Amino acid sequence: MTLPEVLFWQAVRRNGAALKFRRQHVFGPYILDFYCLELKFAVELDGAWHEFKVEHDARRDAYLASHGVRVFRVPARSVLENLDGLLEIIVAEARKSSPGRRP
Repeated sequence: MTLPEVLFWQAVRRNGAALKFRRQHVFGPYILDFYCLELKFAVELDGAWHEFKVEHDARRDAYLASHGVRVFRVPARSVLENLDGLLEIIVAEARKSSPGRRP
């Protein structure tokens, strides 16, 4: 795992009451960085190389959406810049994925 992934995982584990994530979760032919099974919500931390994989990421996201998974992509650098703020945003986005549930 990359440094942003390690830091994010540690923060999610510390604040596990908000959302329960699995890391490096296999879903079909893909591996999701972080996946909340209960809400079918994936968080992908995109490093600089993702700007060269736009088409691949679009196909991947479409596949996941066709299986009811909502993907939330964030630049990996945001973990390093403002992890606490990022976690708040992710919880809010997860709530949008499942308005009837309160993670």
